[in-house]
Amino acid sequence: MPRILGVDIPNERPTYIALTYIYGIGNAKAMEICFKLGIQPQTKARDLTDDETSRITNLLDKEYEVEGLLRRKVQQDIQRLREIQSYRGYRHRRSLPVRGQRTRTNARTRKGVKKTVAGKKGVKEMRH
Repeated sequence: MPRILGVDIPNERPTYIALTYIYGIGNAKAMEICFKLGIQPQTKARDLTDDETSRITNLLDKEYEVEGLLRRKVQQDIQRLREIQSYRGYRHRRSLPVRGQRTRTNARTRKGVKKTVAGKKGVKEMRH
């Protein structure tokens, strides 16, 4: 398994797919990297030479924000929103959807498991 920027990329995948295992690199950037370095995108990751692997690592270090640096930047951006007490920061702090989605229903991924709240007694029981 080739190791790039502390990430083991899978042997059996083509190079351009294997590069997407690195945080911050999607399909388009992976193809761009392959063409910049003159590496065949369809070459299996296990067939990459040590030279090609080191060239990929150097390119990622110089030109792209990936892995730890990108994760840290995203966290700092969220922290800044919280500190300036923006609406988006408030939504992050409360673990609610940030981008305007409805929360009356369908926000379970963000809100977590449903917490049941005791409701009012039924109308029929109150009459008798």
